[in-house]
Amino acid sequence: MCLRSRVLLLQWLLVAGCPRDTFAFTEEPSDRAAKPDAFCSWILRAQPQGARKEGHSEFRLRVEGDPDNYQPGSTYRVTLYATNPAYFRGFTLIALKEGRNGEKEEDYAGTFQIIDEEDTQFMTNCPPAVTESTPRRRTRIQVFWTAPSSGIGCVLLKASIVQRKIISFQDEGSLTKRVCEKDKPLLDCCACGTAKYRVTFYGNWSEKLHPKDYPRRANHWSAIIGASHSKNYVLWEYGGYASEGVKQVAELGSPVKMEEEIRQKGDEVLTVIKMKAQWPAWQPLNVRAAPSAEFSVDRTRHLMSFLTMLGPSPDWNVGLSAEDLCTKDCGWVQKLVQDMIPWDAGTDSGVTYESPNKPTVPQEKIRPLTSLDHPQSPFYDPEGGAITPVARVVVERIARKGEQCNIVPDNVDDIVADIAQEEKEEDDTPETCIYSNWSPWSACSSSTCEKGKRMRQRMLKAQLDLSVPCPHTQDFEPCMGPGCSDEDATTCMMSEWITWSPCSVSCGLGMRSRERYVKQFPEDGFACTLPTEETEPCTVNEDCSPSSCLVTEWGEWDACSATCGLGMKRRERMVKMPPSDGSICGAEVVEVEKCMMPECHTIPCLLSPWSDWSDCSVTCGKGTRTRQRMLKSPVELGECSEELEQVEKCMLPECPSDCMVSEWSEWSECNKSCGKGHMIRSRMVKLEPQFGGDPCPETIQRKKCKIRKCNQGSDERKRRNEARKKRKNKEGADEEQLPRCKMKAWSGWTDCTKLCGGGIQERLMTAKKRFKISQLTSCKDRKEIRACNVHPC
Repeated sequence: MCLRSRVLLLQWLLVAGCPRDTFAFTEEPSDRAAKPDAFCSWILRAQPQGARKEGHSEFRLRVEGDPDNYQPGSTYRVTLYATNPAYFRGFTLIALKEGRNGEKEEDYAGTFQIIDEEDTQFMTNCPPAVTESTPRRRTRIQVFWTAPSSGIGCVLLKASIVQRKIISFQDEGSLTKRVCEKDKPLLDCCACGTAKYRVTFYGNWSEKLHPKDYPRRANHWSAIIGASHSKNYVLWEYGGYASEGVKQVAELGSPVKMEEEIRQKGDEVLTVIKMKAQWPAWQPLNVRAAPSAEFSVDRTRHLMSFLTMLGPSPDWNVGLSAEDLCTKDCGWVQKLVQDMIPWDAGTDSGVTYESPNKPTVPQEKIRPLTSLDHPQSPFYDPEGGAITPVARVVVERIARKGEQCNIVPDNVDDIVADIAQEEKEEDDTPETCIYSNWSPWSACSSSTCEKGKRMRQRMLKAQLDLSVPCPHTQDFEPCMGPGCSDEDATTCMMSEWITWSPCSVSCGLGMRSRERYVKQFPEDGFACTLPTEETEPCTVNEDCSPSSCLVTEWGEWDACSATCGLGMKRRERMVKMPPSDGSICGAEVVEVEKCMMPECHTIPCLLSPWSDWSDCSVTCGKGTRTRQRMLKSPVELGECSEELEQVEKCMLPECPSDCMVSEWSEWSECNKSCGKGHMIRSRMVKLEPQFGGDPCPETIQRKKCKIRKCNQGSDERKRRNEARKKRKNKEGADEEQLPRCKMKAWSGWTDCTKLCGGGIQERLMTAKKRFKISQLTSCKDRKEIRACNVHPC
């Protein structure tokens, strides 16, 4: 290392509060000292003395989302922070290829990007490294790191921390983060035959696991759409742009356009994967089975992709992209389990589940959501941790067909399972039994979503060998009513019929009705065409006796008596014909029933959760902070009196208070009567500095003074002494004739102006009585000054 670089580094360490003996330097050969990258290698070779114990973790380096793998070319937020109450003054951050020593520029991987220039800068003598702009007390810094291009392998992000006399180096576990390049799919498959798989989707997006702003009323997974396909077709991928089909799934949950795009790819696609939507998003498995679908792969179409919308959301989805089911050993993957976090399609700029539609212009690339995207995001985590997975997908191989050529054979249990599946699918009808074709399946015995049965049958035309029994001629399978089966995804799912209403008349022929409602709309986005209301005739008291009365139809119901909550409503009818026997008509002419309006203050005042508190309005001392929430219900439903903003006091560390001093005193008289001397002046400390304020300036100043030159001759001194005696004798004679100036005793010395480092004290002598005589005008108050507390602080 060159001497100048080493001196500059030592100065930086000393400014940061680290004494020279904190470090042990590794000397470099003189022929390498001039290299510009020598400073970088010094970062890795310097060793601390008295470093922290192994396992100490008050300082931590974190990559946003805590990934184990990086996507080449993607950008990640890197945070270096100290846990409370620790802090650090200086730091160094580098990204090094695994197995490299950092002596060459090509040893470093990816590039850093500065977020806050007041906090961070690139190191002058080592451009790949990031360091602090100024040595000061801090608890956190953040930078962006763009991952290198493909083919680099694993990267080590390493940090060093300086805190007073302690330096924590990169090789301590919490200050090193290892991330590796994500494996790319095997684009060329050498497997033989085909394989059949079952994909099962387990959604665990729930209020229990993801409580922040969870949408209770409309949470759901849209219909799942995907395919098994070749490497020449990409449904979606990170870093790519969403097609129109992906956009419609991402924003609307509609798979129609996506399925159209898939089917247009012809031979590039082997199987279209479809699963039903799930309302609500989560239910226990004993209440609702996880949706699944089967698909096949072959040598050229061995990739599997799918996606489903997280609803409601701006454009958030989960899914797999080009998952390779072909192994490098020329076989087929037996089982794949993948936890999934949501990703952003780049077509809408909302930040919460129920954000209003806000198209992203221009369209952005597909990217995974992170916990630091926006403070109002339901997945926000100020520490930048990983998002809790919202779903898990399991892909299991259930059968293989054709000759297999995998180098490493599967285990015996797996082979037996494949054979059993193939045998089950084969027709076991003896050759001696001749049947007609199967008839179409009958209607399901259940008209609801309860389990029922359906049947098909065939005829035995001939039995060529009576000793060989022929199998059954009827076949049954479980089923559910219209709109409930997996095969019928384009129909509505309806509720059960509500019980019939009372007959419209109390005597004779009338009408009654019943209703049902749509439980789930078709996945293809079409409207439901099934009826939601039925009417039929009804008869009450066919023999309308003379004692019966005839009444009109009921009138319309009055408006509910309440504008919100529970109220009452009434309707009336009139007597058309009283009983012929003169008795009183027993039919009711007024009917009253309960009515329920929207819950009071709930729907008109539907509010979002409170946002996080803002930063304090001041950087020190007492201030305020605020938080807000939004009105989510339409304004026309009623005014909302709930507060939308809250303000509270906040207290940060006390503000620094600078030292305050008084004005300078007058200069004192020269301390010599002739020749060179000095005068002094002073000022007092009125307020000592507090909480890191500016220190006190000097409180005593001296300056030179020079009076007449002192003569050295003895004759001249004699003449001066004689003149002085004469003057005193004359003054004495005058004083005998005039009253003397009477003075008080000296006062006590004042307190020293400083506790250390040199201060001053004063004392005074004042006149007891003053005379208005010209000869006594020289009778003045006297003042003496002396130094005090001269010992160093």
